[in-house]
Amino acid sequence: MIALLVDDLVRAALREDLGRAGDLTTDAIVPADAKGTGRIVAREPGVVSGIFVVERVFAILDPRVVVAVAIADGERVAQGTVVATVSGPLRALLTGERTALNLLCRLSGVATATSRLVQAVAGTHATIVDTRKTTPGMRALEKAAVRDGGGSNHRFGLDDAILIKDNHVAVAGGITAAIESARRHAGHLVKIEIEVDTLAQLDEALAARADIILLDNFTLDGLREAVVRTGGRALLEASGRIDADTVRGVAETGVDLISSGALTHSARILDFGFDID
Repeated sequence: MIALLVDDLVRAALREDLGRAGDLTTDAIVPADAKGTGRIVAREPGVVSGIFVVERVFAILDPRVVVAVAIADGERVAQGTVVATVSGPLRALLTGERTALNLLCRLSGVATATSRLVQAVAGTHATIVDTRKTTPGMRALEKAAVRDGGGSNHRFGLDDAILIKDNHVAVAGGITAAIESARRHAGHLVKIEIEVDTLAQLDEALAARADIILLDNFTLDGLREAVVRTGGRALLEASGRIDADTVRGVAETGVDLISSGALTHSARILDFGFDID
């Protein structure tokens, strides 16, 4: 199942790097029958995500390559930790190095950023969730990285939940009209979420029986009042300018969910190196 989800992306990344003529440098320097071992090493502390993608990179390049995983996805590592040992034909090791590291660094960065927010809200009621602000083509991987960091996933795409945004409300002619139209078209398993900007809009969404209400850019006082007014009748999601400095205060208002696009659109990579023995 993992291969089914990631192999198209991995092949595209390898094609991008290999181009029309392959790895000119490695093919010129490394004998075709040379074998060796390399170690993937964490250059800084963080949470690992993407080891399974590393395995697919080398398996696609050359099935003779063996990846011995030392640290599983979702585990925290210290600087200098060997997360995997890669053995086999040296041409495949050197050719796949950059693609494997690009993906591992990116996904581990997302997992590490998520872990920081999850730790920041520890002991509160709130769950950290992602958004659809993902790198095109990498959504499944980046959302897996969020889970590796201890967060949870919001909807994966436009097809698995209804989220009524401000533009939808404008076109529909109001919050009640938008929710009623959505409910007429939604299947019985599809949740309906709506974004609101004010407490008055919250009251209207509650009256229209929205399942989830997204409180967009509310102040902390506004969030606390929204929790009181809602009284558990709907799940409340807070969003807007969420980072490690602000998330604790948001969580302490009593909201159920805190979504952050920065987890996937702005996460810094976690640095790894590949050292040939």
